[in-house]
Amino acid sequence: MNVYDFAVIGAGMAGASLAAELADDARVLLLEAEDTPGYHATGRSAAFWEECYGGPEIVPLTLASGVFLREGGYLTPRGALYVGRDEDASALDAFVDRFAPTGATIQRLGRAQLAQKIPGLRSEWTGAVWEPACADIDVAGLHRHYLSLGRQCGVELETRARVALAQRAGDVWTMRTHSGQEYRARTIVNAAGAWADSMAQIAGARPLGIRPLRRTVLQLRVDPAPPADLPLVLDIGWQFYFKPESGRLWLSPHDEEPSDPCDAAPEELAVATAIDRLQNVVDWRVEAVEHKWAGLRSFAPDRLPVYGADPQIAGFFWFAGQGGFGIQTAPAAARLAAQDLLGHECDAMTQAIEGAIYSPARFG
Repeated sequence: MNVYDFAVIGAGMAGASLAAELADDARVLLLEAEDTPGYHATGRSAAFWEECYGGPEIVPLTLASGVFLREGGYLTPRGALYVGRDEDASALDAFVDRFAPTGATIQRLGRAQLAQKIPGLRSEWTGAVWEPACADIDVAGLHRHYLSLGRQCGVELETRARVALAQRAGDVWTMRTHSGQEYRARTIVNAAGAWADSMAQIAGARPLGIRPLRRTVLQLRVDPAPPADLPLVLDIGWQFYFKPESGRLWLSPHDEEPSDPCDAAPEELAVATAIDRLQNVVDWRVEAVEHKWAGLRSFAPDRLPVYGADPQIAGFFWFAGQGGFGIQTAPAAARLAAQDLLGHECDAMTQAIEGAIYSPARFG
């Protein structure tokens, strides 16, 4: 039986990008539980690159990934506005103070400037933080790029391969899937998304408390139709965000409902909440809910990603807990993790990233 250098568990954006980064220097197996890669969080992303999303500790990953994404043609300029009312002025000011040292491009706006960018904005929304660099991400294109690059470099992708057993003898893991297939590898890379803690338990590692949270998104037909150049609009109090998409509006109530790992589905309460919040922001008429979906975003207890070798189980590497910023940070995160796994030095993309803050060792 073949022995791979790395078995990457999960072929969403995280696993596909890391497998591709490893493949020039190693034999890589990519195991996906579903029929097709990217079925869960990757295929349900709201698809934006926003410099401040995830907090100051995530900005270095986002900025480092931005160069790759722009040069690869995966970004379309959008701009983003964090909006607030009079009572939110201190929160908007605090946002600027928090992110100003990070290198993100941000600017405080008043009511007149805000109203020019959002037609039909209700009068109580009086201030904003403007992020001109925000862009839409071609998530499907980026995911295809990594899968294709991996295939060209020798990555072996197996779908319908949910791991049921993982045992280590000497320096080699033997993994058995639910269908009875067996694979062997020297290192398991846990890129299993919402199933990351479950995968850890299968391998005998201690779960880190990576928790899946459900996020709901709706596609609405509204009157008037949203302008194509409408920015991404986010509430400074984390109650909603929306953006245009092909003449329609994508809207989320910014929900974070705890969930077991599953094929997530939207709940009607979240749909109604999202529409109610939108109608408190703009005077547009909602004509129809054309589509609705939900995905699971998985967070570690401190809401930072987890990249690195397990401190107790040899040959087990974490690449999980990317929350809602996993797509926009994928290029730099995958490069950083591959350099760690292969023992390579940082390069121009990763040299400004303090990778130690993402290590699983921080949990003891």
